[in-house]
Amino acid sequence: MTTVPEPNPPPPRGVLHPKFSGRSGFQAELRRRVDAYFNETGKPRRDCPQLYLKTAILLAGFVGFYVLLVFFAQTWWQALPLAILLGLTTAGIGLNIQHDGGHDAFSNRKWVNRLMAMTLDLIGGSSFVWHHRHNVLHHTYVNITGHDTDIDIGELARITPFQKRRAIHRWQHYYMWLLYGFMAVRWQIFGDYLDVIRKKIGDHPIPRPKRWDLAIFLGGKMLFLVLALGIPMLFHPWWVVLIFYGVAAMVTGITLSTVFQLAHTVEEAAFIEPTDENLVENAWAIHQVESTVDFARRSRLAAWLMGGLNYQIEHHLFPRISHINYPAMSKIVEQTCREYDVAYHEHRTFRAGIASHFRWLRKMGLHDEPEHPSAIA
Repeated sequence: MTTVPEPNPPPPRGVLHPKFSGRSGFQAELRRRVDAYFNETGKPRRDCPQLYLKTAILLAGFVGFYVLLVFFAQTWWQALPLAILLGLTTAGIGLNIQHDGGHDAFSNRKWVNRLMAMTLDLIGGSSFVWHHRHNVLHHTYVNITGHDTDIDIGELARITPFQKRRAIHRWQHYYMWLLYGFMAVRWQIFGDYLDVIRKKIGDHPIPRPKRWDLAIFLGGKMLFLVLALGIPMLFHPWWVVLIFYGVAAMVTGITLSTVFQLAHTVEEAAFIEPTDENLVENAWAIHQVESTVDFARRSRLAAWLMGGLNYQIEHHLFPRISHINYPAMSKIVEQTCREYDVAYHEHRTFRAGIASHFRWLRKMGLHDEPEHPSAIA
């Protein structure tokens, strides 16, 4: 089987997205070396036993913390740590199980990938909306202003040098950490509904879900509301339920947002604006590397907890390979980048990534950049 680093499926027709300037010798050689690694070692690209074990642990933890919080916790000091642990486990499901399933990287069997992707519906999101927002718009056009919806937070924040700076942004390196917590609340309570009703993510059209996609969308939302609010309110006052739902959701949102922000919205990542001809001057694979930053690569604990997303460069090049393989693949990718003079950036620790993201937010909030640079790294 040949492993091809390539963009995800194209966006809907009629959307004028930029084009990359073609294939490169770097991409072909990288593909050859990764294929050789799997052929020589015999390791599976998907259906990794380690991921099935991790899935069982995370889902058992989710059920366990939920049962303890809803049915056994009697005091705030019992409920608070359980709500925090439930929030962290929920984030773990998204980072490890849903993420691989949504990228068809969990298994060679389509139905297994679909089932794992649907764990996002279990925790209040939408696997349908996520596919269009993440797989199509983010992965294909990462850090391209106006096309990567993950870097468009509206007027609340300035993430790229090509967005307008407002007075409130001078404080964004402080307040954004709190706002990250509302990410999960947004898609659990109203954001996904708005995207589907409007048939848009930002300014980008998406199809409305139909048949099974619609059933999964509505059924998942109903199941989440029953689990998060309905059942708990049978045993606890409504205001208590809302408080601890808020705690768990904030922990989930902050965890998920931070992991993804450390990969792209840091000082070393390139931010791109297409040329007047709507072109990106780099080949697709080179753009993926130079707009992405790895962090904490030497920490097995970080890789386990974050679903290998501290190896974001490898993930963006090979999104359909299980994250279990990223630590070994990173050595191949880094060496190939050095040989082809492609900028490969990493932060050695999670803390270093946090500091770089903080500095980037501060820089974007305090300083204007030149009006029309083609790329800033």
